[in-house]
Amino acid sequence: MKRDKSNIPEAFVHQVIERVKAEGSIPEEDLTVENIRGVLEHLKIMDVVQGKAGLLGSNAKDMGEHKFWETQPVPQPGEGPPLDDGYIEPSKPREEIRQEPYPLPKEFEWSVLDIGDPQQCKEVYDLLSANYVEDDQASFRFKYSAEFLKWALMPPGYHKEWHIGVRVVSSKKLVAFISGVPMTLHVRKNIITVTEINYLCVHKRLRSKRLAPVLIKEVTRQTHLKGIFQAIYTAGVIIPTPVSTCRYFHRSINVPKLLEVGFCFVPRNMTQARMIRLNAVPDTPTIPGVREMEVNDVLQTASLFTRYMRRFGLAPIFDVEEIKHYFLSGKGEGNIGDGGPGRRKGQVTWSFVVEDPETHQITDFFSFYSLPSTVIGNQKHPILEAAYLFYYATTVAFEPNAEEDGRLKARVKALITDAFAIAGAAKFDVFNALTLMDNANILQDLKFGPGDGFLNFYLYNWRTAPLAGMGPEGDVPAGKGVGIVML
Repeated sequence: MKRDKSNIPEAFVHQVIERVKAEGSIPEEDLTVENIRGVLEHLKIMDVVQGKAGLLGSNAKDMGEHKFWETQPVPQPGEGPPLDDGYIEPSKPREEIRQEPYPLPKEFEWSVLDIGDPQQCKEVYDLLSANYVEDDQASFRFKYSAEFLKWALMPPGYHKEWHIGVRVVSSKKLVAFISGVPMTLHVRKNIITVTEINYLCVHKRLRSKRLAPVLIKEVTRQTHLKGIFQAIYTAGVIIPTPVSTCRYFHRSINVPKLLEVGFCFVPRNMTQARMIRLNAVPDTPTIPGVREMEVNDVLQTASLFTRYMRRFGLAPIFDVEEIKHYFLSGKGEGNIGDGGPGRRKGQVTWSFVVEDPETHQITDFFSFYSLPSTVIGNQKHPILEAAYLFYYATTVAFEPNAEEDGRLKARVKALITDAFAIAGAAKFDVFNALTLMDNANILQDLKFGPGDGFLNFYLYNWRTAPLAGMGPEGDVPAGKGVGIVML
């Protein structure tokens, strides 16, 4: 079947509409999908979508060229929604998988990274810190820590062989990296084992060497050798073909610092003092029974998490050991305060539960993680401390009509408000969230502002119809299609 090369992905059209709305340059009644699609086709915007030109700036993860993606088992532009969910290419026996690594240019060599080794882990975070995701204005760049990478890349059942680097032969300098970790997903009615692909990074000076497609092929080969033929990944750019798109929202906490580093600005008809007052967060959590999560809470939290996440179209399935890892292994060392106000030394995650004082049942939990950014060229404020909303769950979701009458919304708002209090005590500057899970319904009420970043979700070798993320899909409200937080 011949594909229509002019068919612009729906997710891309919605991204453009959101950006134009934010700028306020076109009347909202003119911002229809049909109008915007017509303008984009007139501008030959598929040159952008197919990787021949840039649009979303330097914050886009380097995901290779579109010529490469045309050769991969991913849904292609113009195919339309699938009749049935399922794989695109069947699995192969191990003996049919390529046994040798893919060739690199002669000046480079493959290297398997041991993230548990402090020196090799430092090489990875040095590479990422200098060359990974930036914002459009190249003002902020993610600053990964060794503790964060160990937490993200060494979950239960991880494979060392899936942490793949490229070195310069002569100097042994690490100049590129890609990672995979195993994960179980439910995608609508199907349960599949996948690889979560992340941290694809090529040194800025080597972007012309086309290392990204080779890295993708090599990590794919390695996962195939383990019998896994599906993957999930995200990117800031549009490549074939997003299953959903979510938008970043930001809740200011330390307003003076955010203004000084240019993260935000004082709106018209607003003063800085009033902006500070409006964004004040509580000093302490207020929900009765809220406390830090402990090892003894893991079984109950796992049960609550599993039940809650079934409500979303695309979500992870965590066993007890994975729950323990993702919510407790990143809590740091020592006592709170050893790593600064509200923090342990090396703390990456903050996880809290709500315990019913009479039944001692865990009724709710919430979590967030720390991923700071370097403020490029700012000596007064070299680091922006950012908290990211992670997973949460509440038994209120299972009460009859809780969504319809607003009880679920009120409870999620209360949980995230308590997260603000904890993040404020730990001296975070901003609290970030995406339009996924039950977030979309509460972001405006909690004074989150829309950011200019979008995150596209992709499934490799798996077809499914679009899932509700930034906007609704069919009768599924915004956010309810996506229940996975990618690190």
